[in-house]
Amino acid sequence: MKLYSKALYAFIIPFSFFSLSHAQLLKEKAVLTYADTLRGSNGPGRDWWDALKYDIHVKFNLDDSTISGKNVMSFKPTGSINMMQIDLQAPLVIDSITGYSSINMYDSMGNLLGKKSGMGNIMYTKEGNAYFAFPGIKEGTEKDIQQITVYYHGKPTIARRPPWDGGLIWKKDKNNNPFISIACQGLGASVWYPCKDIQSDEPDSAEMHITIPDSLTCIGNGRFRGKITNGDGTATYDWAVESPINNYTIIPYIGKYAHFSEVYKGEAGPLDMDYWVLEYNLEKAKEHFKDAPLMMQAFEHWFGPYPFYKDGFKLVEAPHLGMEHQSAVAYGNQYKKGYLGSDLSRTGWGLKWDYIIVHESGHEWFANNISTKDIADMWVHEGFTTYTEVLFTEYHYGKQAGSEYIIGQRIGIQNKSTIIGPYGVNKEGSSDMYPKGANLIHTIRQVINNDSLFRQILRGMNATFRHKTVTTKQVEDYISKESGIDFSKVFDQYLRNIDIPVLEYQVKENMIMYRYSNCIDGFNLPVKVSFPKDSNKTSWLKPTTRWQPIKMAGGDAIDSIIVDPNFYINTKKVD
Repeated sequence: MKLYSKALYAFIIPFSFFSLSHAQLLKEKAVLTYADTLRGSNGPGRDWWDALKYDIHVKFNLDDSTISGKNVMSFKPTGSINMMQIDLQAPLVIDSITGYSSINMYDSMGNLLGKKSGMGNIMYTKEGNAYFAFPGIKEGTEKDIQQITVYYHGKPTIARRPPWDGGLIWKKDKNNNPFISIACQGLGASVWYPCKDIQSDEPDSAEMHITIPDSLTCIGNGRFRGKITNGDGTATYDWAVESPINNYTIIPYIGKYAHFSEVYKGEAGPLDMDYWVLEYNLEKAKEHFKDAPLMMQAFEHWFGPYPFYKDGFKLVEAPHLGMEHQSAVAYGNQYKKGYLGSDLSRTGWGLKWDYIIVHESGHEWFANNISTKDIADMWVHEGFTTYTEVLFTEYHYGKQAGSEYIIGQRIGIQNKSTIIGPYGVNKEGSSDMYPKGANLIHTIRQVINNDSLFRQILRGMNATFRHKTVTTKQVEDYISKESGIDFSKVFDQYLRNIDIPVLEYQVKENMIMYRYSNCIDGFNLPVKVSFPKDSNKTSWLKPTTRWQPIKMAGGDAIDSIIVDPNFYINTKKVD
């Protein structure tokens, strides 16, 4: 094997952690297919109906890693009624679909005799992981709430490297007890239950009824509604969410759990904060999870009230690193500070707190409260949530600490592809969406140059887009409007291009000429600079792609420009 110097090896290890933490959720594809379009677009099988509620009943069969159950789907027609696309990923299969159906009846000559209508089996066809059902709508109820029930079973895809390579996770804890959950962001919730598997349509509420061996406990999203002992060695745990929820964050956790809790005095009143951990980690968790109320304190300050008071907040120990499962955040950071004991910024600040508690809980505001319609805009989830780490650090350790942390994270930016992906095919942009997206937000904050206004914008976003799905354009326009600054070219540069702008300058006697290069036409980011003779005195430049002069008063000789490092640009002196 190749040997490395100690200095180089010290660099490689933190960078590998950074790359792992921000790994792609979906495999790279050389060719996008019709199946990708069916999965990622709001096509004719989806655009005419609005999912209102998922009522999921699933039995986990631990002996053979199979599941079976049904999803009772409540929906409302919003347009001309068409075939209904229902997603379920192989090797799971749909057994039947029931509900109101209306079938044309013909005689042997093909003449229409009439219709047979009523409750019963609904016809459907299959194309890959998409099933197309043909439900009837009772005449006169076209605008009313409708319901179908989808029965299914099978042995679902097993996650190989969760949460990045997702699916069901069948593990054992250190005492050899079953430890089971699911991670399916990007891959999709249809890996374990039938649904309308697209981010743009969140059910307004959801229930889970999970049947497992009675020796184990099941934790779910929202509030616990009760346990039914079935008399056959199994028990059914009922959980319910009263808020809109993204499909991929509806997740059960199964294991030998212990519980403790506290009530946080939040902006919107008392907030239940519950913690579910493996029994042998209970005492360790009681100390380590003290980061959770510190997180809530910082984030309610910056972003406004926790978005899901009705459903409470939970940290649940999971058999993988972590994920933003709404009101039941998955925790698997091994009770270490930082990211598995490593600081992604290499500044030391990232070792002051638990990365998974802070980052995944930050998603409650950015991903769960504000959700993007298309996974191509996932930078809104990950860029803003990575910036929640900065604001947590700033809130508890000071503004300089936060700035050092975000600047340090630039080590992980690769700039090989854009952080917005292709639309309509269930494909996100590059993993740069984490550190580069956060550095974009940090740079915009510098230009706004008013932290009270910046905080108002963050809180305003969470109020304006509360429990809604959005496009990146809506987020961009909101920030520009509320700040009073047109950031459109700035967003285009960092979101839709890979080049990092360069502030070029020339020195000619008592004059400096400056401009932007390596950027799109019209790029116009204002930037704060200082000069070596008096580095404590700052000035604002408004560069464009055309050369502009600075005349220095008093004939002072200036041979360089120092750009405030909080701006994510490069600087170059040219002849």
